[in-house]
Amino acid sequence: MQRFALPPVAFRSGHRCRALLLALGLALAGLPSSPRPAAACTRVLYTSPDGTVITGRSMDWSEDMRSNLWAFPRGIARDGGGGARTPRWRSRFGSVVVSGYDIGSAEGMNEKGLVANLLYLAESDYGQLDGKPVLSISLWAQYVLDQFATVSEAVAHLRKEPFRVVAPTLPNGKGAQLHLAISDATGDSAIFEYIGGRLVIHHGRQYAVMTNSPSFDQQLALNTYWQTVGGSSFLPGTIRAADRFVRASFLLAALPRQADPAFISAVPGQSFPFQALAGVLGVVRSVSVPLGITTPGAPNLSSTIWRVVNDQKRRVLYFDAVTSPSLFWVSLDQLNLADGAPVRRLALTGGRIYGGETAAKFETSPSFAFAPASGLPTRPKPGQVPTERR
Repeated sequence: MQRFALPPVAFRSGHRCRALLLALGLALAGLPSSPRPAAACTRVLYTSPDGTVITGRSMDWSEDMRSNLWAFPRGIARDGGGGARTPRWRSRFGSVVVSGYDIGSAEGMNEKGLVANLLYLAESDYGQLDGKPVLSISLWAQYVLDQFATVSEAVAHLRKEPFRVVAPTLPNGKGAQLHLAISDATGDSAIFEYIGGRLVIHHGRQYAVMTNSPSFDQQLALNTYWQTVGGSSFLPGTIRAADRFVRASFLLAALPRQADPAFISAVPGQSFPFQALAGVLGVVRSVSVPLGITTPGAPNLSSTIWRVVNDQKRRVLYFDAVTSPSLFWVSLDQLNLADGAPVRRLALTGGRIYGGETAAKFETSPSFAFAPASGLPTRPKPGQVPTERR
């Protein structure tokens, strides 16, 4: 069994004791009882009074995901990869995405500054089809990027459950058990999870951090306990998702929301948004897992393979591969995302190295094929409706 140490805190009230018991119970519930596919990621959302909005995430995975960057223009006709009744749409907005295995969009930002992040969640259960159209999970993030400018628009649409998500098997033989985070250029945020066959939506700016197991409501409860301890006194330090959630939450809240006179002189152009980007990247790096680290008995904990930080006001995606010596970026405003423009790719596979602005280095390419849905849900969940939490 995994061991963990309790912080040296005196509990003076029944409330504190109940909080501790809740935290311990949730922590034990989150321990792996059986082997799970290897995956662990962290997503953070930063906002400041001047309107800066930045979403950063890490991608933790058990092997090279053979990711590439893709620029998709407006006007692409798509279907959900789920057979004759699958959803069909034409993209309203262009986007830049990071692919996973070149079979789906794992991460991306559209030209309105809406960001979508897919992270692993072992507890995901998408339920029975119940006669609804099927959307392959490989297109879940792209469906949102293609059609919505704001989080509120996406929530209003998705809460109606116009489709059922079905997860195909990944090329490495693992199941694609995922939950979705989205954020927009105003700082609004939403988390979408399928728990016990039921869609649960957490909608609000306060939902700024997401990792993996346990489910999001349990992670919020764990974090509430650690807030009573205080991050300056003690923070949980393992690479487990619940511990990363707590550390990321503390560090994100501690970042300056205005130019820091101690450091701004060293920032390019003495720009506060660049200072904020450096801070968010620092948070994401601080909760990353060094390459090659594995955890005996906990195969769901994996090495970080890349990180992305999105400046949603300026529509710039920054990419940080752990196997590359340099960070690079792509400005969406420097790409041709007009209706009728070609799909373009920035190849990352094979250890390619880039630095600085890369918009001009994207090359025309046929799009990858999104993985179609496969398999069926296992347990019927009749009469359930999505739950939205604000």
